[in-house]
Amino acid sequence: MHALRLALTDPRFEACAVTGALSVQPGARPALDRAVATERDGSGPYADRLATAVEAAGTTVQRPDLGTLVAAVPATAADRDAASAAVAAVDDEAVRLRTAVKSRDGFFTTFFISPYSRYIARWCARRGLTPNQVTTASLITALIAAGCAATGERWGYMAAGVLLLVSFVLDCTDGQLARYSLQYSTMGAWLDATFDRAKEYSFYAGLALGAAKNGDDVWALAVGAMVLMTCRHVVDFSFNEANHDATANTSPTAALSDKLDSVGWTVWARRMIILPIGERWAMIAVLTAFTTPRIVFYALLVGCAFGALYTTAGRVLRSLTRKATRTDRAAQALADLADSGPLAELQARLLRGRAGTFGSVYVAALGTLLMLGAALYLPFGDRRLIAVAVIYVMTAGLAVAAPLKGALDWLIPPLFRAAEYVTVLVLAAKADVPGALPAAFGLIAAVAYHHYDTVYRIRGGTGAPPHWLVRTIGGHEGRVLLTTVLAAVLVGRASDFPVALTVLAVFVAIVVLAESIRFWVSSGAPAVHDEGEPA
Repeated sequence: MHALRLALTDPRFEACAVTGALSVQPGARPALDRAVATERDGSGPYADRLATAVEAAGTTVQRPDLGTLVAAVPATAADRDAASAAVAAVDDEAVRLRTAVKSRDGFFTTFFISPYSRYIARWCARRGLTPNQVTTASLITALIAAGCAATGERWGYMAAGVLLLVSFVLDCTDGQLARYSLQYSTMGAWLDATFDRAKEYSFYAGLALGAAKNGDDVWALAVGAMVLMTCRHVVDFSFNEANHDATANTSPTAALSDKLDSVGWTVWARRMIILPIGERWAMIAVLTAFTTPRIVFYALLVGCAFGALYTTAGRVLRSLTRKATRTDRAAQALADLADSGPLAELQARLLRGRAGTFGSVYVAALGTLLMLGAALYLPFGDRRLIAVAVIYVMTAGLAVAAPLKGALDWLIPPLFRAAEYVTVLVLAAKADVPGALPAAFGLIAAVAYHHYDTVYRIRGGTGAPPHWLVRTIGGHEGRVLLTTVLAAVLVGRASDFPVALTVLAVFVAIVVLAESIRFWVSSGAPAVHDEGEPA
């Protein structure tokens, strides 16, 4: 027995090393070849020496904690016998149950769900159920919960709260079942990544429908909650993509954060205050059962706004205090997340090579502020808003004309998301006609799915959706301009504005879903790594 290998390879990392074993992703193969060519005799296991050489050359190496598992490189027969005895002493079933639970989860999930959901996962495994079946059951349960909330009755709200918690238990169970039974699949990764948003946003719609039956119009709050949640996630995604492979990626702020994480209670406090999915769904479920949809949305908006400000402020401080060198891959990921359409691409192409003196993020911020300010200030259908939208198109192109390697350029995608989503929300609210806000909800949901799909493709290492798709649905700047034009054209018959938004929403949904489904069921789709409880 030359080595006991633990196969734990994380797609976020280029290489994974355990005592006596080293595995690498395809992108790190040249670094491994160089290490093999240069590494000669030395002390310690050969795999460990290779890992050290690969890491010294600038490739990130993950060294997973073995816990109660055993990995050794026996040098003598006695060492081999001792290692074999240690392996035999490991309780495989206990290890499988423990490792079925993610090592990093929120407080509510860790202490109120995982202690028993792991046993549900084992029960499912022993009856031949698959993670995809459990994921689908979670979605169906959440949709039933949304239907109960849409009744507008107290019994419906109470049933909705209970069913939403059941859906979340199943949502935790599917991943635990996959880890317990080692049933990983590309389809499962896609379903798990997209169904969480579908469940939550469907529940928002159910609450809005239920409130409307009681004479309380909360559609604007529902759309606002969805916009805030999506923009917050884009901040997370953009920051991570901009920095995960940066060099010299340290800062005093990051050091302070790591120091706080070494104190037990601060870890849970910092995870809870950002209202991650477990805490958020628990809050939604309880408030739905015992209060009103309006109170639910007020609590969501306040809690999520605080979490968004807290995380964004911390990341801005990190970006300003660190001296990180971002890679071409990170710059391309940010450009893809920007979702620039043909109008911005044309502007960027005309300015390319002459845009280096401009601060990309400041141009994007200026365009976003102008667009949102005009949408809020000008009356519905005012043709001056079209002129502002044209300026927004120009700033959107200028912002991405140079490689996005600035310290704060990761803010550009969330700025563009805020400009587009809030413009649609404001115009729908100002139209002040029945159906405008529900139509805006549908349009933003369809576009948001496209943006989430882009994120998970990039995280899977396959790059953004094809350019033809982005061009076909117009890019963020094209949709903003089109929405303002529709408002101006239909100002005399505002009742047709919801119809126009619905047609646009259906078109975007059909094109995006068709391409997304084609991609994720193809053999080349990646298995997106589950990094922990999403915010």
